[in-house]
Amino acid sequence: MTKKHFIALADAIREHNRIESAPEKHGHCSFNQVHLNMLADFCQSSNPNFNRSRWLRYIAGENGKNGGKV
Repeated sequence: MTKKHFIALADAIREHNRIESAPEKHGHCSFNQVHLNMLADFCQSSNPNFNRSRWLRYIAGENGKNGGKV
């Protein structure tokens, strides 16, 4: 996988979690830290240049796609 794929996956996860956290979605499941760590393990195994901490921080909304401020 490439950086473009990792960003697209992170964007999909962010959107899913945003939708699932809406008040009318009680009982639905967002990606939690266990899920995200498993996906990050997979991404790391598919590309040794994968930046796990940047990817997880991007999903959490702590930084932008390239690691900078949002």
